[in-house]
Amino acid sequence: MNREKLMKMANTVRTGGKGTVRRKKKAVHKTNTTDDKKLQSTLKRVGVNSIPGIEEVNIFKDDVVIQFINPKVQASVAANTWVVSGTPQTKKLQDILPQIISQLGPDNLDNLKKLAEQFQKQVPGGADVPATIQEEDDDDDVPELVVGETFETPVAEEAVKTTAS
Repeated sequence: MNREKLMKMANTVRTGGKGTVRRKKKAVHKTNTTDDKKLQSTLKRVGVNSIPGIEEVNIFKDDVVIQFINPKVQASVAANTWVVSGTPQTKKLQDILPQIISQLGPDNLDNLKKLAEQFQKQVPGGADVPATIQEEDDDDDVPELVVGETFETPVAEEAVKTTAS
């Protein structure tokens, strides 16, 4: 390299003006613990209290549920602030529906209806249903009436055949 390029590169790493020494150590970035401390101090200012004994938190969002198991829950009702800390798991509503059906309130009834409609669309003609169940369903169907025929005519014909023989 020539001397001009070296001087240009040396000038770009200076922190001050001409004649100051180059920076010798790398800038230290903040860690997550400092962010956590700032968050906790802000939450204290809001007046958040810890709520013990909560085993599970489910946050419903369209057809996805964000689930926290054994979270740390803090709340401030006056500030309308709820804090849920823990490791989240994103699951589909269909996967955890049997366990959480007792937790669903009236506001989630619409989501449950949408889910039922989607489930019916997925299985329109019973494509996933085994053949034996489909055959049983066919036996339960009422046959369509043919114009001009009644049920008495075939029964009478069978009665005549049995008496004749």
